[in-house]
Amino acid sequence: MKQRSATAEKIPEHTPFMRQYLAAKAEHPQVLLFFRMGDFYELFYDDARKAARLLDITLTQRGQSAGAPIPMAGVPYHAAENYLARLVRLGESVAICEQIGDPALAKGIVERKVVRIITPGTVTDAALLEDRRDNLLLAIAAGAHGAHGLAWVDLSSGRFLLSEVPNAEALAAELARLQPAETLVGEDVAWPKLVGNLPGLRKRPPWHFDGDAARRELNRFFGTRDLGGFGVDNLPLAIAAAGCLLGYVEETQKSALPHLTGMAVESAGETIALDAATRRNLELDTHPSGRTEHTLLGVLDESVTPMGARLLRRWLNRPLRSRDLLRRRHQAIGTLIDTRRYDSLRELLRGIGDLERILARVALRSARPRDLSTLRDGLLAAPELRDRIGDLDSPLLHALVERIGDHADTATLLARAIVPQPPVLQRDGGVIADGYDTELDELRRLSTHADQYLVELEEREKAASGIGTLKVGYNRVHGYYIEISKGQADKAPTHYTRRQTTKNAERYITEELKTFEDKVLSAKERSLMRERALYEALLDTLTGKLEPLKAAAAAIAELDVLATLAERAEALDWSAPELTDEAGIHVERGRHPVVEKVRDEPFEPNDLRLDDDRRMLVITGPNMGGKSTYMRQNALIVLLAHIGSYVPAARAVIGPIDRIFTRIGAGDDLSRGQSTFMVEMSETANILHNATADSLVLMDEVGRGTSTYDGLSLARAAAVHLARNSRAYTLFATHYFELTELANEYASIANVHLDAVEYGEQLVFMHAVKEGPANRSFGLQVAALAGLPKSVIADARRTLAELEKGMHPGGATPRRQESSPQLGLFAPPVPSALETRLAELDPDTLTPRDALAELYRLKALS
Repeated sequence: MKQRSATAEKIPEHTPFMRQYLAAKAEHPQVLLFFRMGDFYELFYDDARKAARLLDITLTQRGQSAGAPIPMAGVPYHAAENYLARLVRLGESVAICEQIGDPALAKGIVERKVVRIITPGTVTDAALLEDRRDNLLLAIAAGAHGAHGLAWVDLSSGRFLLSEVPNAEALAAELARLQPAETLVGEDVAWPKLVGNLPGLRKRPPWHFDGDAARRELNRFFGTRDLGGFGVDNLPLAIAAAGCLLGYVEETQKSALPHLTGMAVESAGETIALDAATRRNLELDTHPSGRTEHTLLGVLDESVTPMGARLLRRWLNRPLRSRDLLRRRHQAIGTLIDTRRYDSLRELLRGIGDLERILARVALRSARPRDLSTLRDGLLAAPELRDRIGDLDSPLLHALVERIGDHADTATLLARAIVPQPPVLQRDGGVIADGYDTELDELRRLSTHADQYLVELEEREKAASGIGTLKVGYNRVHGYYIEISKGQADKAPTHYTRRQTTKNAERYITEELKTFEDKVLSAKERSLMRERALYEALLDTLTGKLEPLKAAAAAIAELDVLATLAERAEALDWSAPELTDEAGIHVERGRHPVVEKVRDEPFEPNDLRLDDDRRMLVITGPNMGGKSTYMRQNALIVLLAHIGSYVPAARAVIGPIDRIFTRIGAGDDLSRGQSTFMVEMSETANILHNATADSLVLMDEVGRGTSTYDGLSLARAAAVHLARNSRAYTLFATHYFELTELANEYASIANVHLDAVEYGEQLVFMHAVKEGPANRSFGLQVAALAGLPKSVIADARRTLAELEKGMHPGGATPRRQESSPQLGLFAPPVPSALETRLAELDPDTLTPRDALAELYRLKALS
């Protein structure tokens, strides 16, 4: 016992300050801890080393504790947002530990407490968010037989949504759609790489996904007896995920969440299903180059408000099947175009800020003064916004007018309370307008009239003392003082009390000046305290009106999207689609919206006709001839019609559609250990299993990833299955000319081709779709355009000529002759002379000399 005591005496204990830090860190071991010290957030030990590396800031030391140096790094309090934004983008989470005690009143060290944990999925500060993209926190609960429950929240807007998916393919599609910033999963589940590779993955204990506990917590949070009102009773996995999600949000925010007022269910039956491959291939909002302008969103997004831009992205990623809602959107867009109201409407919307996210910050008590002034300006513009569309003949626009509502009382309150141009932060005052509060006005008057009083006091003291150089001044350390130079200090009146000695002067205080100082400094402090109280009261008032204000913000966002789609339709010469209950897709003079925008040459429009009797088009033609463009443009036309947009076509008549599938392009999936051909076959299998008669299927070059015979066999079998079993609307592009024969076997299959014309050695792509099969592929001409050496092209021409003559390259007779440039699928192989001679030989009858002679003959035939 004595030995342990002696040892303990040799090891110094941690200082009180470091004990306070270590206690806070022990509660949040997995995140970086920003520990407030005066005007800095400091990090220590491993946190300091990590932050110094990630943020490129200086790693230093802060003395010693427990006998060892303390690594330290810090960021200024006033610039913390910039550093937090960088850390969040890197997927890091940060606990903010603030001083909650008054340093002036503290005995010993100031009390500190973690007030908030900032994670990639729970950020709400404007500086930490992309303003035109949702920031989602997702929880996934695993069930039996591949089913999963999903719950996600956008804390910056208050949207709380749930869904369930039956299998891994559907889960992949939802992950591709949602693109969460942070994902919560159970640590007891062996998650596939699809989930394991998600950014911001957080593994939670299994009891966080307990269904019964989740129901209790959700009912507690929403103040309900059961969850029936949310329509989630039959979604046990989604409820489990929602319980985990809610617990994590409460744990990180450490505050009330009044803007989360309910949950909504997103049903797969409401939407046109798009799997992950289809989203990728259609390049809806992402492009391999990273350039948004090369995506469909890049063409569409001319929204003038951030919340409108986010809503447009959601519409684009979730096309709907409700014909009534879509027709209302088409009619509203048509009304805005016909009346030319979209221009003036968009101009008015430009002055409205991101009300959706501002209201979330109001609910979380983190709204800044300029948030409130932006909210004020937006509400002041609402009446004119309603007037601008109130007389239009559109049921949807009238419904939006109702949802925007009348918020004159709130707008008036904010106009009275907040100065026209408030400061960035509330802490230094100057936010509450003069005339709003009598007590605050009086305190400010005392503070603002201090300067005049000091001027008058200085003149009186100069006259009374006879010291012409006497000055009255102030500093933050010593307060107010009367300064007299050292040379005249002996003339100081007797009622002056020395306060401070400087190098060249003496500073004094008088009873009158001391009384004034107490009054003024007290007024300043009380003014700031009063202003803080008034600001908090404003937030309380706004929180009580969150529901109608959120409804107004959502309606304004939708109005922005409709006005944007009207502007795009007019600017790009798009037309209203016709949604019909009859089977088929008929497009006249359709164009690819992205290709048309980015290319300099005029785009060649093309038609499409698919109906109950004509279900599949086998598309042939040269590489670069436009087969993929033609297929994708028609898929995008169908998709645009189902978000409520006009479409890039002279006319489009579209029957019921349940899903869009694409099998386009080639590439390895190294993360899943799949080759190019394996990826191609997996995507093809998904289509063949799930396509229905109401699905639109795009198949591009199926079977090209393996040998010619295997590939052709697979392509033919897939086409036949789609035509005979699925009966989906199918665009099947191929270089296997043998597949054009399918049109002779199946009445529902037709051939079309993209034309090209050869002038001398030059190839001109016409990009025009014509009935019937192509007569050649122009492969060598395309290779020449790609820049292959002329010697290679010449050699290839010779080889092609020999093959078309039925010879092997170099003049030998081929082992298998063909009747066409493509390998025949059903013609029996013709044996070569070498194979014939080998078949005729009987080795048992040959002498050694005969065998050697026969070998030379076979050598000559090879």
